[in-house]
Amino acid sequence: MKQFKYFSFFIILAAFSTSMYAQGYKLPAYENFKLPNGLSIYLMEQHDVPVISVSAILPAGAIYDGEKAGLASLTATALKHGTKNYTKAKLDETLDFIGASVNTYASKESSGLSAKFASKDKETVFAIIKDILLAPTFDASEFDKEKQRLLVSLEQQKESPRSVIGSYFDKLLYGDHVYGNIIQGKIATVNPLTPSDLSNFYKANYRPDGSAISVAGDFSAKEMKAMLISLFSGWKKGTTSQPNLASKSISKPTANKVLLVNKEDANETTFYIGAPGVSRNNADFVAIEVINTLFGGRFTSMLNDALRVNSGLTYGAGSRFNSLKNGGSFFISTFTAVKTTEPAIDMALDVLKKLHSNGIDEKSLTSAKNYVKGQFPPRYETSGQLANLMTQMFWYNFDESFINNFEKNVDGLNLDKAKEIITKYFPTDKLQFVLVGKSAEIKKIAEKYGKVTEVEIKEETKKGF
Repeated sequence: MKQFKYFSFFIILAAFSTSMYAQGYKLPAYENFKLPNGLSIYLMEQHDVPVISVSAILPAGAIYDGEKAGLASLTATALKHGTKNYTKAKLDETLDFIGASVNTYASKESSGLSAKFASKDKETVFAIIKDILLAPTFDASEFDKEKQRLLVSLEQQKESPRSVIGSYFDKLLYGDHVYGNIIQGKIATVNPLTPSDLSNFYKANYRPDGSAISVAGDFSAKEMKAMLISLFSGWKKGTTSQPNLASKSISKPTANKVLLVNKEDANETTFYIGAPGVSRNNADFVAIEVINTLFGGRFTSMLNDALRVNSGLTYGAGSRFNSLKNGGSFFISTFTAVKTTEPAIDMALDVLKKLHSNGIDEKSLTSAKNYVKGQFPPRYETSGQLANLMTQMFWYNFDESFINNFEKNVDGLNLDKAKEIITKYFPTDKLQFVLVGKSAEIKKIAEKYGKVTEVEIKEETKKGF
């Protein structure tokens, strides 16, 4: 019994310590400056571990693909296929030998680079990073192999509804807006791509102006600043201003719509129910996160309780706000057996309706606040997380006040404000549905929720899906 009391005491102490840590968390000191070519640089010294992390972000995302969906993603990957001073084999060998990692990627709006390595190897790795960003060669043989891997992956994804439903939803929600572009592309758009396409995309979009490099870890800021100025001052800025394609107005849905993606051999129905969301800089961003935590953002959420715990209709259900620079989306997501498609959709809609009609109580709101605050500091503990945070601050144009005032802003959410957030941001009409499943068995059900457009998961249609 005494041991149990001691154990309980330490559990309570640990929880109290975590809460105090969350309340007292402040963003570590950092400095930032801009080179004459427009490149923004952020530096944060962290001497706990002899490691350095780098994060770079560039205005070279899928919104610039045009008719060549997948181009930004392939270009980002191909940056590591060889450079002016390193073949792909030499680059991989060098990084492997010192235990360093350098990765490149593309997202909807941007492309990026992340790296992690021992402090003692900073000269070696930064020389590689410079070459990857400034002097890629887009080797033809490596490109061919990468393209074939991507084509195989795109074909395989059609067997996994959860791998493709997000792209279908974006296309349905955003229509012809560039936010509807598919990051990985489609077989029909990837097939014709050549190394020249990648080279041209690189020349047009990989530029220092509008880009940022963040470095966090074990280094001297004075020495690092001198190194980065030496390495990147010669990067030539763009000759013309880069258009912000995403600034175009996003058409809002005028009615419920349903996209039915037929997968003939499906035993389940995977579905999204959603609507326009918010941009990353929305003033209510923190309050929305707290309310969504209650609604569908954690295991003990309203959605998961209803669809998994209480009814057994699914193994998991949730909701998310996916926020970008100029807009965003909100969606409920889950999957269920074909025969329970209708009750699962109806129950998800009923939970959303109850969020509006019943609201939330003080106990639930307090629970959500504590959960969000408890999750907050661990997001920014490692050098990699901190480097990424600084590039996110640059990209979305928010400063350290978002971090330093986070707990205060969470605590400031009361029941009256919560009601306003629910009414304003959690939609109940003009909903957009994407259902991936066996059309012959669920089409009549789909028609219950709105006008249905049907496509085949195995085909790439002229409708853009």
